Amino acid sequence: MLEIRNLHAKVDGREILQGLDLVINAGEMHAIMGPNGSGKSTLSYVLAGRDGYEVTAGSVLFEGHDLLALKPEERARAGIFLAFQYPVEVPGVPSATFLKTAVNAVRKARGEKEYDAFEFLKLMKAKRDALGMSEDMLKRPLNVGFSGGEKKRNEVLQMALLEPRFMVLDETDSGLDVDALRVVAAGINALRRADRAMLVITHYQRLLDHVRPDVVHILSKGRIVRSGGPELALELEAKGFAGVMPGAAA
Repeated sequence: MLEIRNLHAKVDGREILQGLDLVINAGEMHAIMGPNGSGKSTLSYVLAGRDGYEVTAGSVLFEGHDLLALKPEERARAGIFLAFQYPVEVPGVPSATFLKTAVNAVRKARGEKEYDAFEFLKLMKAKRDALGMSEDMLKRPLNVGFSGGEKKRNEVLQMALLEPRFMVLDETDSGLDVDALRVVAAGINALRRADRAMLVITHYQRLLDHVRPDVVHILSKGRIVRSGGPELALELEAKGFAGVMPGAAA
């Protein structure tokens, strides 16, 4: 589904990704872990097409097509979704209005019938209730005044409604207490399907206790330096980066 070859990328003139290779097949969940500054978030922003992240070499194919040639909105319509570490606040735009507009834009791009207000509210209620979100929360401006847990639940709700093909979760566990982590993880697990794939970026094992990846990668200095099964994350938790890959935390 996603094939990254020799990817190099700069931010503010400094090379962050330095020859990254990664292949993720449909139905798989991969996790990337690594020290601060290793390039985890840079990778997520490059995949989403965020401004200021310059690809200088390499290729990214998504379902056989050149992802890097697409604008951010085209990537979203193609089925790429990025869950931010720090979701953006949008004053003046009710969450429900934002969600309905986004969902119908994607459905229109797919050639599917757009939801009317009644159809969308019925669908949103079912997805919202599964995440323990109140009706009042979705009447508030998008993410404005939301707690960390509410913001992350709202992003999982977006994924459930948009039904993307490939999801990048950039430190989704950041700012979550134990209860919120369980709810968000359950929402993520509910989205796993044979025709979808996920890339989970995290610092800690605690998310992976609830969301079990198929493959774990260690990222250091802009390259994947080691890959393994879920046990690699446990080894990292016990030994730290230096113990798992000498020099990785340098």
